Amino acid sequence: MSETVPRDVRDVYGRRYRIGEDAQELTGHSRRWQLWAAWACMVAIGPLQYSFGSAALGLETSRGWGVAQAMWLLALFVACQALVAIPAARAQRIRRASPTQLVVLGGVLAAAGLATLAHSGSYAAVVVGYSVLGGIGAGLVYAACITTSARWFPDRRVATIGFVTGGFACGAVPSIALLTIFDSPAGQRLVFDLTAVVTLLIVMTAGGVLKDPPRHWWPADIDAQAWAVDRKLNRSIPHNIPAARHYRPGEAMRTGALPLMWLTLAFSTALSLFGIAFVVSYAVDSNLGTAVAGFAAGLLAVVNGLGRSFAGHLSDRFGRRRVLAAVLMLEGLAHVGLVAAGESGVQAAFVVCAMFAGLGGGAFYAIMANLVLEFFGENSLLQNQAILYSAKAAGGLLGVGVTASLVATVGYRPLFLAAGLVGLVAALSVRFLKQPGRPALPVRPQLGTPVAGE
Repeated sequence: MSETVPRDVRDVYGRRYRIGEDAQELTGHSRRWQLWAAWACMVAIGPLQYSFGSAALGLETSRGWGVAQAMWLLALFVACQALVAIPAARAQRIRRASPTQLVVLGGVLAAAGLATLAHSGSYAAVVVGYSVLGGIGAGLVYAACITTSARWFPDRRVATIGFVTGGFACGAVPSIALLTIFDSPAGQRLVFDLTAVVTLLIVMTAGGVLKDPPRHWWPADIDAQAWAVDRKLNRSIPHNIPAARHYRPGEAMRTGALPLMWLTLAFSTALSLFGIAFVVSYAVDSNLGTAVAGFAAGLLAVVNGLGRSFAGHLSDRFGRRRVLAAVLMLEGLAHVGLVAAGESGVQAAFVVCAMFAGLGGGAFYAIMANLVLEFFGENSLLQNQAILYSAKAAGGLLGVGVTASLVATVGYRPLFLAAGLVGLVAALSVRFLKQPGRPALPVRPQLGTPVAGE
């Protein structure tokens, strides 16, 4: 059989598409294999972040660490996970490292982090093992999986990123349930050991499937030039307009749009991580019981994961910024609702509010990742996305570490109310996000001038 010769095609916006090569020819499988392999790897590392809130109570009891000490472990983990995205994106962009290499290395480090958390009684060792090595490992897996999956599904980028990153949250559900059931120190060690083994097995198996397509690859069965302009083929038209031109990282920063996106993501992430970290502790502190606390945390993680792809579809239909503002508003109101439910002791209301907090707390990641493409173009997409994702480091330090240091002084209620306010402010800030390179055209009365003779 003759080898397929790829063709370079450009659309009306000047975007490049490499067409003519089928995923089956390039990898031996359909592109869905890449999607599910990336999702499975994200599921494997999810317990490191999303299960920590359930594990924190056991760490405080069995090892004598206070709330602040325990939660700073998570804050440092998040910072390391987010900051490694920049070098990982560069390594993958210049083909210095394949997605398989990044994922396998990351999975080994993540499993080591879980093992350290399970067995070490030394706080310094857990900082190094779980927070630093585990955080770096999770960051490598995260960066490689979303980059590779998005490259294979350029026609459904938002939904794809939402689905794959959703695995990061959904993967924690079994460990949250097990930590709630086996809440003794020995039970906690068993859960983390089992999770570490499963993590290694998944990344070694699914990670070997991952492979990047050629640069600018496009599925051969979709007309790229028609997709750029046909709103029946591309549902995101006309609400989401392509970038006016390609911006390098320095240029994107100078527009003011990327710094504002960074601040918005930092505050949004702080709010999301605050809920993940403290919903269990707040439920127990409000005398709602460990079963309700575990169920609320599990439901928060499930909806956090499953809601991302759904929000991506909505953003295609109604516009990225509109849906982004809506989910951030929902997340802020849900945290206020958690206070009302916790103070009144209504268990069902607390669980429902945790569910809505999870929905808002996950949806914004995929939307903002695609806003980078639509604001700044694709030539420097990985670098610009990595800069944006580094905001998660600031969000983790603020939303988990700093707030943990304040719990003993002010209690949970003011912090959850403040988190709700942060969500509302983040939602309002979306209004000021404007696509660079396009003039703002204010609506003005059409006065005109009289036509002579009439």
